[in-house]
Amino acid sequence: MTGQLFCYGFGFSAQALARRNDIRKHFDIVGTTRSREAESNLQGPGRTIFCVDGVKRDNRVVNALRSTTHLLVSASPDDNGDPMLRLYKDVLRETSTLTWVGYLSTIGVYGDQNNCWVDESTPVAPLSQRAKRRVLSEKEWLDFGDEDGLSVQVFRLAGIYGSGRSVIDKLLSGTARRIEKTGQVFNRIHVEDIANVLIAAMTGCGKHRIYNVSDDEPAPPQDVVAYGAELLGMKPPPLIAFEQAGLSAMGRSFYGEQRRMRNERIKTDLGAVLQYPTFREGLRAIVRDKGSK
Repeated sequence: MTGQLFCYGFGFSAQALARRNDIRKHFDIVGTTRSREAESNLQGPGRTIFCVDGVKRDNRVVNALRSTTHLLVSASPDDNGDPMLRLYKDVLRETSTLTWVGYLSTIGVYGDQNNCWVDESTPVAPLSQRAKRRVLSEKEWLDFGDEDGLSVQVFRLAGIYGSGRSVIDKLLSGTARRIEKTGQVFNRIHVEDIANVLIAAMTGCGKHRIYNVSDDEPAPPQDVVAYGAELLGMKPPPLIAFEQAGLSAMGRSFYGEQRRMRNERIKTDLGAVLQYPTFREGLRAIVRDKGSK
């Protein structure tokens, strides 16, 4: 497995993948960002980052795509659909080197499942506009793969966390809140386990086109905050009832959807092994990482 990995949207998950030794050793990496500062800060040996606006075509992207072997897409769709396909579909069709496309979506496409267990056979039922856009983008990419005989795989991600983006970081900064809503649970996924799943998929061993990427244990968010505080030797923030939390419309929408994710397919089909099967292992690793710096 060698070539060029193009990450359209070089964000938290793509950066975790790009840091992995087995990726850096075998791939030149090209990525896009919408931040001029990130364009400068994320450059490195074997890595080229372009600042793009996602609105108009960029010739640097066109030229890079022509030698791309693996494409990872995480940029959010807009009202006009997926920006990568809108701007560069013709280029992708002419790219003879392209062998695999991974599209990072969200478990939000399942909507509210009344706390039932959800697997990849569960029909999508998006509630929010952003989730509806993701459903449309998933279909666009899968149709593109069918039309061109190309391997396209969709990865529906649970709530992403990792070092620098976790309840540990919020506790240390004093911004953590322990919000309680009866019966509410969320699945999560450590960013390094996203990388594990993507590397397994990039080898071509997977037989499916859609994968739920989540941990093994849906858990109440207030329990996760309390466990993080325990690891840090801190008093946990006080419990706040959901109704009194004053959440934004987006925050309320997350609490308006209840589901429990099944993740057997990434294990049985891709052979992926979760390094952090629950939030406990993940948070302990983040605390160890901070303690070693």
